[in-house]
Amino acid sequence: MMDGAQLFLRYAFMPNHLGYCGSEEDRALFEYGVAGTTDPGLIELEQQFEGAYPYLQLIARANKIDDPLDLRVVEAYWLGNELLERVDMGALFRALEERFRGRTKPEDWPWLASKAPAGARPHHSFHVLDVFPRVGLMQSGAADRVLETIEQCRIRWGRVLRVDGASLLVEVVPLVQRDGKLELGPPRVETVTRWVDGRGFVDGVTEGADVSVHWGWACDVLTPRQRANLERHTRWHVDLCNQTL
Repeated sequence: MMDGAQLFLRYAFMPNHLGYCGSEEDRALFEYGVAGTTDPGLIELEQQFEGAYPYLQLIARANKIDDPLDLRVVEAYWLGNELLERVDMGALFRALEERFRGRTKPEDWPWLASKAPAGARPHHSFHVLDVFPRVGLMQSGAADRVLETIEQCRIRWGRVLRVDGASLLVEVVPLVQRDGKLELGPPRVETVTRWVDGRGFVDGVTEGADVSVHWGWACDVLTPRQRANLERHTRWHVDLCNQTL
C-alpha cells in the first residue's frame, strides 16, 4: 500500500518542479516517487513545503495522529475526507492567524479571518481559493496571474478519454469567472502530462479512469470516494470564496 509520504509527493512534485514551492530538489522528489521509496530524506524534503505541511500538522493534531504524513492526513488535505470535520473552527482560526495575519494587508485580514467561522476546512482548495490570493506563498511571478494560477494550483479531477504515450486526454471541470463570481463551468477536454522521461505516477491508467490533476500533471488515479470528496470540498470552498469576492 502507498504511504502518506508517497501520496504527498504525487501532488507536490509538479509545483516543486516548476519552482513554485518546496525545496530545489525536485528531481530527488520525483525519483522517490517512481521508486516508491520512503526514508528520512524524503520526509525532510516534504517538511519544506511551507504552504502545505502546516496544514498537515493541524489536521494531525486535531485527530490525535502523531505523524503529519500519515496517509489519512495527506489524503484529507489534498482530496478531503472525514478528518477535516474534526478540525474545529477555533483551531483553524488560530492557525490562520499565526501563519498569515502578519502577511496580509490590514484590510484583507478580516476577510480571511471570517472564513473559519463560515465553515472553511484545512483543504487544499481553501488555501488556493482564499489564502493564496491574499497572502501568496509562491516563489514565482505566476502569482501575478491570479485566476489562471488558481485554476492550475487547485486539484482537479478528470475522466481519461485517451492514453497517448506521455500524455492523457482528459475531460475536466474548469473554474471560470462569471458576473464577478467563481463557478465550476461545463466540462472541457484538455491534455495533461503523465510522464517525465518516460516515467510517472499513473503508468497503468486506462480510459474511463478518473485522475487527479495538479499544474497539468496527472498525480494519481482516484477512487469514486476520493473523486466525490474532492468535488464536494472544491464546490464548498468555491462558494465560500464567493462570499468575499
